[in-house]
Amino acid sequence: MSDQSPQPDTEKRPSNNNLLFAIGVLVIIACVAGYVLLSPKEQPQPIVEQTIDEPVMTEYQAPEPEVTEPETLPEPEVVTRPEQRQVEPEPEVAPLPTLNESDTVVVASIDDYLSDQAMSLLITDDVIRRGVVFIDNLAKGKVVAKHAPVERPEESFSVIEGDILTIDPNSYERYTPYVKIFTSMSAAQIVRLYDEYKPLINDAYAEIGYQGDAFNQTLEEAIDLLLDTPEPKGDMPLLRDSVTYQYAYSEWERLPAAQKQLLRMGPENMKKVKAVLRSVKAELEKQ
Repeated sequence: MSDQSPQPDTEKRPSNNNLLFAIGVLVIIACVAGYVLLSPKEQPQPIVEQTIDEPVMTEYQAPEPEVTEPETLPEPEVVTRPEQRQVEPEPEVAPLPTLNESDTVVVASIDDYLSDQAMSLLITDDVIRRGVVFIDNLAKGKVVAKHAPVERPEESFSVIEGDILTIDPNSYERYTPYVKIFTSMSAAQIVRLYDEYKPLINDAYAEIGYQGDAFNQTLEEAIDLLLDTPEPKGDMPLLRDSVTYQYAYSEWERLPAAQKQLLRMGPENMKKVKAVLRSVKAELEKQ
């Protein structure tokens, strides 16, 4: 909008011919009007010819425009635009190493989640191949010690000898550090690591004769087998067999080696392991 006030329209000066014509029309109208308004008794006066002086034409003066104060406009509102947020570029994902060169990267990833004490229990050579072979056997109910992903407990298995031979509850404690490794990571973190290295896991599984994405099914089978392990109420009686021990209850002794191993961890450790396994299974089923 302009700050200047609009100029009034200025009337144009008429030409002399138009002005004379207008004067003549006015005179005729005046004569006719006077005749019509006379009373019947009145006689019209004789018309005396008069010489009408031609009017003196003067220059038309336009009226002075009215001076008004310029309109005061409100101060324009200052609109502050929000600063545009800088979009951070997504970090580039480093390509996975080959299976033979993967130990350093995989161990570093696990180290982000576990304590130094927990890391000291892991076997850090051929990590992916070792884990794949161990879980493949676990799904079949077997425990293959030479492919175990962790060190063996230093403490030996112990029993309490009395009227009934039972497992010493202190013997369960030797598995507690291993259970802490398993329970220190959330199910989401475990599955995230699994997804991150799945191409290498599939490569390792292909080396032992499986194709495609078969390891997913194997992992689920291993989880289901461990979840099916019975949970004893109270002490677990044993029988001595030469230099080894057997479960006194035949239904326990007939269990696969993987389930018997979970029993030897004790009731409390078993509950914690199963809780994590259920959560991991639920995360896998979301995929």
